[in-house]
Amino acid sequence: MNIKQDKVVFKQNEEKPSKVLDIYEKRLGEAWFLVSDEFYLADLSHLPNTQYLVSDTNKGNSFTSRENVGRWWDEISSRDSWKKVDDL
Repeated sequence: MNIKQDKVVFKQNEEKPSKVLDIYEKRLGEAWFLVSDEFYLADLSHLPNTQYLVSDTNKGNSFTSRENVGRWWDEISSRDSWKKVDDL
């Protein structure tokens, strides 16, 4: 499309998810899932986009390098129901 890309904006937006994941890291140190120790819609809503980031980009380390976020991601992404959806 020949649209000029603003590298400053790219850099700024690459830092935003890291800040959010730092907050998630703290929260997931307090509970097994985002809302509580039970799986809720808040966790479910993260599956599609996080699957893309972890599997199809070079951003997966942002999730797996954090102890609690990595544990949480392994837990929610290994659910049989999500595996079936991901296989589609």
